[in-house]
Parts: sequence; structure tokens; C-alpha cells
Amino acid sequence: MATNPDYKYANAQEEYNNAKSDEERLQALKLMYQTCPKHKSAEKLASDIKNKIAKLKNKLQKQKKQSKKGGRFSLKKEGAATVALVGTTNTGKSTLLKKLTGAKVEIADYKYTTKKSEVGILDYHGIKLQVVEIPSLFENFEDSPKGPAYLALIRQSDLMVLFFKTPEEKTLLNHELDQANINIPILIYNDQEDIADQFWKRLPLIKVRTKMPGKDPDFPPVALSKGSTIRSLAEHIHKDFLKNFKFARVWGKSAKFDGAQVGLSHILKDNDLVELHMK
Repeated sequence: MATNPDYKYANAQEEYNNAKSDEERLQALKLMYQTCPKHKSAEKLASDIKNKIAKLKNKLQKQKKQSKKGGRFSLKKEGAATVALVGTTNTGKSTLLKKLTGAKVEIADYKYTTKKSEVGILDYHGIKLQVVEIPSLFENFEDSPKGPAYLALIRQSDLMVLFFKTPEEKTLLNHELDQANINIPILIYNDQEDIADQFWKRLPLIKVRTKMPGKDPDFPPVALSKGSTIRSLAEHIHKDFLKNFKFARVWGKSAKFDGAQVGLSHILKDNDLVELHMK
């Protein structure tokens, strides 16, 4: 007999899959348990959810105790997005951070050189991206004193770049990240020359240049979410732009032809140039 969960359970499950924090996951699991079918064939499903709730509650209690001991910290968000460099020891995280951002980090041949998270700012064609190096992961990383705090930093990031040298190390990373319920876009690092471009391709962002009629394009460009429209751009620049908007001209991939006249609902693409005309 099938469990046949209804739409309420499906919605709760979607909330769980999209949750960004353990607190959100716990609330979604509780809702899944409440809306789970009550017939006999659904008993295992209900039991599995109940076990997940208990495990997550225990994890949050541990994090709370570690917080009182100074085991948690937060990262001040800077730039349009945050990229986390995550991997095993001596795999090139610090070297890449220094290369991309100029951050002053210790680089050495011995294991576990990085003792704390290191942060730098990458200037990508005028768009600022925050790059965070996470101390090397190891087996049962989540149970280490600062493990939950570093895993929280990864979870808050927009992209995770994985560093490893062997299939065994990749398996270890997968296991530790799965255990921590981290589900964000991933890029595998293999010494790509165009690594900054690879970052940008995997981030849910576009960059758009703007200009006023008769003027040169402004700099820096504007970072917007993929799928953004002229309305989104106008609102981002200033409320008066939207209030006094007449039309826009667009050059780039989203335009049928260069200089095409468009309205507020026009969907923009990466590297578009937009000329805003006011009433």
C-alpha cells in the first residue's frame, strides 16, 4: 500500500528541501510529521521523520552550548555574493584566495595551516564578490568545537568551491557536507585559469551596465538576480527612476537588436547595456 501523502505534506517537504538553516529545517520537519499520512503503510515514513527531528534537535542543542563557549561567529556579508572555498588540507585554498583577492594568508606545506576562516574581496569586472576560505574539513568535522560555526558559514554562502586531491578526499567532503545538510551550488576546483569566470557562471546573478542618454556607460555595473527585469534595475538604482520611467534602450543578449526600445517587463541578461529614458 502506498503512503500517498497529500499536498500539505508535499509543501512541507519542499520547505525542508529549500531550508537555509537548521532552524528552518526543524520547523519543516515538524510540519512534515504533522501532515504525514496516519495509515499503517506510512508508519516507516513517520518514524524516519521523527528520528530526523530528534537528531536535528540534538544538533541544535550542541550548537547552543558551543555558542555560550564562543564556538559560533558570524560573517559580515560584503559584495554581491559570497563564495566559500571548502576542502581537505593542503589543496590550494589559501593560494587561490591570495591570488584572487590579495588577502594576506599563511601558505605552508604542513597540514591544517589555516586555523580560522580567511576573507577576501574579488573584483569581477566591477562586481565585488566575497571569497571565504574555510579551515580544512576532516572526518566528523561537525562534532569539532568550531565545526558547526564553519559549516554555518558555508551554508550561508551562494557558491561552494570544492578542493581535494583524491577520490577518498572527495568522498569525505561529500559525507561531511551531507551530514550537515548543506545544499548550495558547487564548483569543483582543478586549477582552472578562468576560475573567476567559473564563479560568475554558477552564481545566480547577472551584471548590467547602465547609461543616461548622451553619456558614457556608468561604472561599476549593477549586480542583479538572474531573471531580473528593467523594473528591477530601475528600483535598484533609485525609486525616482521607476516613478519617472518612460522607456529603456538595450544593447546585448536580451535585445532583439542593439538599441531596442523596451518597457519595464523586459527580462535582462548578463552584460546587457541599458539606457534609461525618463519622462
